[in-house]
Amino acid sequence: MTATQERAVALEKGPARVAPLLRVTGLSVSYAPPKKGVGLGTGAALTDASLDVRPGEIVGIVGETGSGKTTLARATVGLVRPAAGRIEFAGQDMGALRGRALRDFRRSGQVQLVFQDPLRSLDPDLTVAELVREPLDVAGTLPRSERHERVADSLRLVGLDPETMLGRRPRELSGGQRQRISLARAISTRPQLLFCDEPVSALDVSNRNLVLSLLDRLRTELGLAVVIIAHDLSSLAGIADRVAVFYRSRVVEQGPIQAVLERPAHPYTGLLTASAPSVTQVDRLRPDQLRPEPGARDWPVHGACVFAARCRFAHDACVEQPPSLPLAGDREAACHVAGEWRAQLTTDHRPDTEES
Repeated sequence: MTATQERAVALEKGPARVAPLLRVTGLSVSYAPPKKGVGLGTGAALTDASLDVRPGEIVGIVGETGSGKTTLARATVGLVRPAAGRIEFAGQDMGALRGRALRDFRRSGQVQLVFQDPLRSLDPDLTVAELVREPLDVAGTLPRSERHERVADSLRLVGLDPETMLGRRPRELSGGQRQRISLARAISTRPQLLFCDEPVSALDVSNRNLVLSLLDRLRTELGLAVVIIAHDLSSLAGIADRVAVFYRSRVVEQGPIQAVLERPAHPYTGLLTASAPSVTQVDRLRPDQLRPEPGARDWPVHGACVFAARCRFAHDACVEQPPSLPLAGDREAACHVAGEWRAQLTTDHRPDTEES
């Protein structure tokens, strides 16, 4: 059994004994609608989303572009204000923080966000030393004499040599180095929770594996809880303990990653695993098995299940969006036929080899 599987088993055995570090409940976020003639704004970006992140675990968030993944992270770190719902960090209601208390929390660096594109998020005029030290200067919790050593330690933690890196600027670094500088900057304050937005999407395979292994090591060495936002399910398969699947602003399924990948409860998760290369070889699905039949009924844009128009198994009950309901094994799914739709595959849509 791998270390990731052992952690997943431990969390499944005793979830009630491990209080969540982050608890998001019924979170909704809406951006302003676009102005006339201007293609800005996306409307509702997150709807009634709930998610727990426990200390020391890695949680993956997957879904299509615009499904609300990054909005959840931005709301948690205070970059956008929720329209509804509750965010608790270490037992504290973040929505109740105002004024100086909110500024102090943001500056403390207890929750950090690594943005998707390090070339755009790192100031091109600052050196690596200045970039990594900046969060420490803002927090002001370390004496000036100790900040330089913290910067050097943070670089070593991400596998970079301080002597060769401190004087460089972002344009003088490779893509993998810039991503690790972003990580060093984020962990310099020794946060409790780290959000990584698509940390490997722009990297080649070798650098992708290096960064993912680095995140796994950092969560152990620093006691971090890590949330990884990704499109690629396969990149999470060997590192995450749990996964939450987003679709059109909603969390449609979540649970231990091995169970979710091997036996998806929501048809959209099934479509993701069927479309991903080699996520699992156990009872592997095909995308054509899950697509609706030609001439399937039309579904209303509002009120109905968000996946109904793309779902082979949608039926009359799907005119209403189902709530997220608990399933066995510390899992949840927002689907009227959660865990039951696979039985229809054997009778409604046999593989091509059986049909011929």
